Amino acid sequence: MSKLANPTPIIGWDIGGAHLKAVLLDKNGAVVQILQLPCPLWKGLNHLQVAMNEVLQAFKIVPAEAGQAVTMTGELVDLFANRQAGVIEISKLTAKLLGKDTLFYAALPADKGGFVTLAHVAANTGAIASANWHASASVLGSYVADALFIDIGSTTTDIIAIERGKVKSISLSDASRMADDGLIYTGVARTPVMALAQKLAVEGVEVNVAAEYFATMADVYRLTGELLPEFDSAETADGKGKNLVETARRLARMIGHDVEDRPLQTWKNLAETCKKLQLRQIKTAVLKHLKPGIPIIGAGAGSFLIKQLAADLNCNFKYACELISMRPAEHVNLKLQRDLEVCFAAFAVASLARKYA
Repeated sequence: MSKLANPTPIIGWDIGGAHLKAVLLDKNGAVVQILQLPCPLWKGLNHLQVAMNEVLQAFKIVPAEAGQAVTMTGELVDLFANRQAGVIEISKLTAKLLGKDTLFYAALPADKGGFVTLAHVAANTGAIASANWHASASVLGSYVADALFIDIGSTTTDIIAIERGKVKSISLSDASRMADDGLIYTGVARTPVMALAQKLAVEGVEVNVAAEYFATMADVYRLTGELLPEFDSAETADGKGKNLVETARRLARMIGHDVEDRPLQTWKNLAETCKKLQLRQIKTAVLKHLKPGIPIIGAGAGSFLIKQLAADLNCNFKYACELISMRPAEHVNLKLQRDLEVCFAAFAVASLARKYA
């Protein structure tokens, strides 16, 4: 298996089903540039090719000038017959675009290195599929011995215990992680509101929720004012705009109303109710993994939720980027911090690949 020429710049790639995330590190491992792009992979591999080329252009670098390290969750989209096929097809395209020495992160035992090249992908698809959470927790283990790492993204929430600097979980597959509450399919953007509950309380009245794709959690957090515009790139459920009235209209439909039926504040209050339900779901899962006195480390577009959850649980909280930079959040470049929180897995896989060199 080929290794990186060290020192060299390196790009870490996190290939999702809806977004492509990339982080460029210089030869000393410092973050140079971070980029997240929409990438509707379920519509075809050509969308991934376009997005990757856009990243390379933005980074002003050709593949041969840098090492390339890849992790993925995009194998889950229904473009592929199964995860194995998805991992193989994504890896083939990626190696074609980035070069034969591209490294693919595999959650393998440490003595096997943690990375494979294209020739070894087919034999390790189970360890490569959706392993970005493992890469993130593994790199954090270099900075903190014991912690509970929580990453809330646009679609899912990962909950990973770190003990003695190592990832505690022995569950690698999505199925096993979903069974032990290490993976919850709830996020702050793409999750349908109908997934929260069968009833919602509106002005003190319990109302049935429409089992329709009328609104998403992006609508909820747009109304609470907590979803930053740079993390609000997913299409809306109705394909319409994202101003407050358009957003409230979608949420109102979830309980059979038009937005004009009530003041805007009613729909903002309903958004707060939806937020509480999602937090309750995540908290229930977190309590299965949290040990007394263990700090919580947060990352992802929903890191604001993790901070609130940690406060509710009386746990010490840090953003993942605070550990990496060794500086408190108020002294970190805010734009860089936000981008790093959302693209942390891409940063992690690039950092781990440098150590692999």
